[in-house]
Amino acid sequence: MRPVPGSTEPLGQLSPQPWMEAAETRAVVAALTADGADVRFVGGCVRDSVLHRPIKDIDIATHDAPEKVAALLERAGIRVIPTGLAHGTVTAVVGKAHYEITTLREDVETFGRHAKVAFTDDWTADAARRDFTMNAMCADPQGRIYDPFNGLADLGAGIVRFVGDPMRRLEEDVLRLLRFFRFFAHYGRPPMEPQALAACRRMAPQLSRLSGERVAGELIRLMQAPDPAGVLLVMHGNGVLEHILPEARAFGALKVLSWLESRALVRPHVEVDGIRRLGVVLETDADGIAAIGERLKLSGQQVTRLSAIAVPQVLVGRDMDDTAARRALRRVGGDTFRDLVLTGWARERAVEGRPCAAASVQWTRLLDMADCWQPVALPVRGADVLALGVPRGPSIGAFLSQVEQWWEERDYRPDRDACLDRLRQAVGV
Repeated sequence: MRPVPGSTEPLGQLSPQPWMEAAETRAVVAALTADGADVRFVGGCVRDSVLHRPIKDIDIATHDAPEKVAALLERAGIRVIPTGLAHGTVTAVVGKAHYEITTLREDVETFGRHAKVAFTDDWTADAARRDFTMNAMCADPQGRIYDPFNGLADLGAGIVRFVGDPMRRLEEDVLRLLRFFRFFAHYGRPPMEPQALAACRRMAPQLSRLSGERVAGELIRLMQAPDPAGVLLVMHGNGVLEHILPEARAFGALKVLSWLESRALVRPHVEVDGIRRLGVVLETDADGIAAIGERLKLSGQQVTRLSAIAVPQVLVGRDMDDTAARRALRRVGGDTFRDLVLTGWARERAVEGRPCAAASVQWTRLLDMADCWQPVALPVRGADVLALGVPRGPSIGAFLSQVEQWWEERDYRPDRDACLDRLRQAVGV
């Protein structure tokens, strides 16, 4: 059953937007409207402009067929990438700016995630294909907002509401289930829309149909929200997390880490980090991290980082002195050390609850050390051992390890000459 649309007249007006006034945007709009076509900005750029948030992508819709769109752009000297001609999409490139342009479509028949579509000139039919009412708004080049499904009201109230029947929308594409929670984390205010939440609960077992990459993408974007812990708790309570990330249990530590990253600390090297947040919420062992990496198709770098956070091999605590901190820094590097400080702080605060000024000073001291850390290398190498007459083999490494331990115990202060003297003593020459 198609959703009942609201007014087809403009219902709002965007304030002047730099991205709309940009020369690149004006050039694309001029090219697309040269023969009289109606074009509108759609999706996230309209939604985020209403909220005065930064704009990431600029998407445009038109009733012209994709071949005509490409011809209009090329006629204006604009580079065209045939992103998905069969689906009605091309990309216009002006300088460094990219604009995805899609011909209006309506569903003729749906088959799960796949649908038979037809091009149309009906703006409301095109909007009816979108997932949430706040994403079904569009705006013309003059900034007039068209809102066939009351997305403005929902956006203002913090309601993430499906366009039409939630169950049907989830049956069309179960990825929308994770998008619902992700959008709530970024745009919603409690409570969640009851019909949507109930549909998500019923469809949660179907999440196993999704590829790991798609699940990981949604999870990491959700983790970048101001307070992802509250949303994960709802997902846990409604049987969603058990199908995608049952290892997520440390919600308190995640909540504190999110507070540290986004509000408590103002530092150039501390910012919202989805992988760091994912690492702190996990309760598992090394094998569990490997399984998560395989399940979510994470990169080797991401798995290594998750492992360092969730199953740390180097323990970092606020009571460690500067010498111990420098040893840890040399072993793991500044970035990983910073991860361990922030997640260690979050775990401690999640357990203790009440803030402690002295503890904050100690944790901040460790962050300062991470920010200032410059990697140091042992001043002697294998060639120096060989030069002393030691034959090739495992003894080379053994002698270097002796010198390195001595050098480390002296806080990396001995220079090359001192290390060479120590090496000679170790070798016995």
